[in-house]
Amino acid sequence: MSERIEYDILLVGGSPANLTLAHRLLDLARTSGRSFSMAILEKGPEFGSHILSGAVSKPHVIERLFPEYRTNGFPIEAVCDRSHLTLLGARGQWDVPNALLPEGLRKEGYLILTLSFVVKWMADQLAEKAKTIPNVTLDFFTGFSAHGVLYEGDRVVGAQVVETPSGNPAEDAVYAKVTCFGDKGFTSRNLVDRFQLRDNPQLWSVGVKEVWELPAERGQALKGAVWHTMGYPLMDGSFGGGFIYGMDRNRLTVGLVISLDSENPNLNPQQALQALKKHPWLQGLLADGKLLKYGAALLPEGGYYSLPKKFAVDGALLLGDALGTLNITTLAGVDKAMECGWQAAEVLHDALASGDFSAAGLAPYQQKTMATHVGQELHEGRYFRHAWKENPRLLNRYLPTVLSGVDNSHALIGMAMVGLKNNPLQAIGDALRLKTLMDGKRDIGPLTYKPDHAYIQPDFKAPALPAPTEFRKDTIYSREDAVFYANPVYHEHNRHIDEFSADVCLPCIAKYEALGKTTPCVSDCTAEVHRVDVVHDLRQHAMSLENCVQCRTCEIVCPEQNLRVRPTEQGSGPDFMGL
Repeated sequence: MSERIEYDILLVGGSPANLTLAHRLLDLARTSGRSFSMAILEKGPEFGSHILSGAVSKPHVIERLFPEYRTNGFPIEAVCDRSHLTLLGARGQWDVPNALLPEGLRKEGYLILTLSFVVKWMADQLAEKAKTIPNVTLDFFTGFSAHGVLYEGDRVVGAQVVETPSGNPAEDAVYAKVTCFGDKGFTSRNLVDRFQLRDNPQLWSVGVKEVWELPAERGQALKGAVWHTMGYPLMDGSFGGGFIYGMDRNRLTVGLVISLDSENPNLNPQQALQALKKHPWLQGLLADGKLLKYGAALLPEGGYYSLPKKFAVDGALLLGDALGTLNITTLAGVDKAMECGWQAAEVLHDALASGDFSAAGLAPYQQKTMATHVGQELHEGRYFRHAWKENPRLLNRYLPTVLSGVDNSHALIGMAMVGLKNNPLQAIGDALRLKTLMDGKRDIGPLTYKPDHAYIQPDFKAPALPAPTEFRKDTIYSREDAVFYANPVYHEHNRHIDEFSADVCLPCIAKYEALGKTTPCVSDCTAEVHRVDVVHDLRQHAMSLENCVQCRTCEIVCPEQNLRVRPTEQGSGPDFMGL
């Protein structure tokens, strides 16, 4: 019988958080001489291949981890030298004056990154570093997913790495004294649910992103420029906005983030991104360009009040996206995830000496992390999402009026019209409360969220709003065509999305189609996976799993919570390298 595979430390996912942890821990071990073994599971065929982020990152943690990052080959697309908050009408645009920009949206000096390249570089450097530290054993397992958490009683003892166990625990699992989860919920949710770590559900948004190659002169001129947009095409009350980054080698990132706690059951994120690109301003940026890559991923944006009560249990830690440390106020998560990894490494280094990997022994990780900029920023921005959600007038009435001014005269005229078309005292009061809550200066106590799908209104009626009518067709892609640029590759007979009951889908389909809509799983899929087929005169849910980009949006918006997306096997899935 085979001996079981066992390490001191197991890292689940080649995330920025886990790779920072590994780098910092090796640096500490070099100094201390402490011996240990560590393994990293990465479900993609190579590190970075399943990583997608629109990353404009403050470099403070990178600089601490890699002091020579500007000269040692660390992959930087550009340093931001121009940042804008742009209001988009259907035709016009208005850049908010720099003096009025919230501090969190001033990105000058930040690094514009392709996170997949960063992760690959970090993994390559980690492998080289490990060769120089003989007291550390480090193994990499690419193409291996963590399909489940292993327990002995209530202690985490590793991860199952075979989707359907063959019956031999020694071959189906990797064991460890402590397992660190840095994923977006594929596996870490099992831990969160088992120990009831989250009193408030996580709120999610989905980001859809394209990378374009531009004509050289325009590409060089845009390098270092960052825009965050608000308004068109999200003019139905949904929260979100666009992002545009000028990168190296004449490439441009164009993306859109949409919060999934929208009342609209038919958001269709990929087509919303195409609508954004139809805007005359975007058309000018993309003219004569070439689409290189497309992808989609979830972002945890519940913030402070969606954090788990405990960051550690017996034998396990949660980091980065598994915690939900993205700061939606500043649209930044990479530096927070990396800080988690830094702090976790220092606690684990001590735990290796004491041999105490219990929840109590690992508890300093939470205290140390929340004492850094991670805890400070999340606490300051604790009411940011609530500030917009508590008052529907902000996005349903005031914003469209301002954007009408952007299209027809000037944004300031639109702002004046808000007061004229509404109760002016109420509008002023709404603006003041919005600013107060966004700044985090006033405490209104803890927040309680519902799961994203609970906010959906099946009979939602999207307002009739203007939209661009003239655009170049070669800049716009159907959802079916966009999948080609995500390049998903799956093994035959893959079944990585569970539908728990086909019978549950039947009345859901009937309800939405009676209202002239399709079900949220079909509409909001970012990659043409879900569909409705007619089988024996029944309209049934079906899936084209070979198209999946592993974003998990369908699972989040399913009104009946009848779907679950599992990690892919054997390195299959999308290719996000370069996104």
